[in-house]
This record gives sequence, structure tokens and C-alpha cells, in this order.
Amino acid sequence: MGQIIDGKKLAKEIQERVTKEVSELVRQGKKPGLAVVLVGDNQASRTYVRNKQKRTEECGMKSVLIELPENVSEEKLLKTVEELNQDESIHGILVQLPLPKHISEEKVIDTISQKKDVDGFHPANVGNLFIGKETLVPCTPAGIIELIKSTSTKIEGKRAVVIGRSNIVGKPVAQLLLQENATVTIAHSRTKDLPEVASEADILVVATGLAKFVKKNYVKQGAVVIDVGMDRDENNKLCGDVDFDDVLEKAGFITPVPGGVGPMTIAMLLMNTLKAATKK
Repeated sequence: MGQIIDGKKLAKEIQERVTKEVSELVRQGKKPGLAVVLVGDNQASRTYVRNKQKRTEECGMKSVLIELPENVSEEKLLKTVEELNQDESIHGILVQLPLPKHISEEKVIDTISQKKDVDGFHPANVGNLFIGKETLVPCTPAGIIELIKSTSTKIEGKRAVVIGRSNIVGKPVAQLLLQENATVTIAHSRTKDLPEVASEADILVVATGLAKFVKKNYVKQGAVVIDVGMDRDENNKLCGDVDFDDVLEKAGFITPVPGGVGPMTIAMLLMNTLKAATKK
């Protein structure tokens, strides 16, 4: 029977560490600031932003929320980002995705200052990650590495398989695993014999966006299984990309949904904001 990795507990420990460092910075007269820009009224985005704000404030950081209407022009949004780039009290800028169809996400990400890009999506930060330079790393992939390490699993020399090749999770987490000296395979919808490829992994990261996609035949006995998914099952109940009940008996360690990767994403956002403020 696999052990459940408690993402909430680990995120709380990281948040406590950030809080201590923030209070030290505040004593030195510098308060880290995070600005979140929310466009439109997507309820999932609004809930997520509220959680980010709450955690930011709990750490003693300055939290700014800028709300813009769904029909805001791209020009107005880019101007808002430019103003935040110039604001010395703001160290981290996050534009909540997805954006309305008439706005180019690429343009918005490119406009955010590389030094304030706490999402780690700016092309310069992505480039730095891929050549192994110190940089702001995307929050979910950074959180995944912390979750794996919390199991005392030594990543070096292990076989890791990442199912999913998105720019936000799949590719960067593969790169981070590579930096930890794992042997990494990126699998995806076109991979032949996917269950066979996945079942060779000591560390399996699943980011497909398909509810309960991974069954126990995808999992090596004793593997560490990280489920990045946030889906709804046939009963509209929150679930992951991994069929948790089916895989639990075979995995060595497994993240639940909710309470696994999700809390860690916000914890690493706090860490990135602190990092950006310290470097300023």
C-alpha cells in the first residue's frame, strides 16, 4: 500500500520558512510585494487568486489585486503590466491565466519583467532553466521536485517518466528532474505503448488533463507517483489524472487530489516572490 504525500503539510512548512525570511527583510526596511492581475470573472481563477492573496498576506508580504473587465483591451492590460514593472514596491507580477481570447497570452508573458516573473514563464527565465542558470522556476514543477524529495527518494540515477509536454508543467519538470541527475523520458498522447513506458519509471509525473487516465498497469511497483491533474469524475467529484484508488496499492508514494500538488504551487509562488525581492 502506497504512502500518501501530504502536499498541504509540506506547503505549510515552506510557508513558515518564507514568513521567517520575510519578517527579516521587513526589519531591514524591505517588504516583498506580489501583484496579481485578474481579467474577467472566471470563478475558478477568482478562487485561485483569493488563495494566493491570502497566503501572501499570511507571510507578511504586500498583496495587490488588480481586477480588469473581460472586455479590457490588450493595450490596456499591457500598460497595466508595464506600470507594475516600474513599481518598486512590487517584486512579483502574476497575470492569472487563462486570458480572454482577444488577448495574446504570449505578449502578456513577454511584457512582464523577467526579474518579476514569479510564474517563471518569461522566455528568458525558460531559457535560463534549460541551460541550468539560476532563475525563477515555474511554481508547479518546482513544487513537484520538493514533493519527491520529501519522500527521501534519491532522484539521482532514477528513471523518471513525465506524461505530458506542456510548457507550464511537462517540459520544465522534465528539465528539473534532469538537473537532479534522473534519466528522463517525456511521454505524451503520441507515445507508443504508453503503459509500458510509464511502468518503467521509478518516478512518474502525470500531467495529461484527463480524469483518472493512469491506471495501475502504468505504474511500477513502489514508484513515486505525482498527480498534477485537477479534473472532475463522472460524479462531478474532484479527482486527478491518476486513478488514485486503483494505483494506491502499487505505488510506493502518491500525491492525492486535492491536497497534493495544488498547495505546493502556491507555496513555491511565495518562495519565488521572496527570491525576486531578495535579488532586487
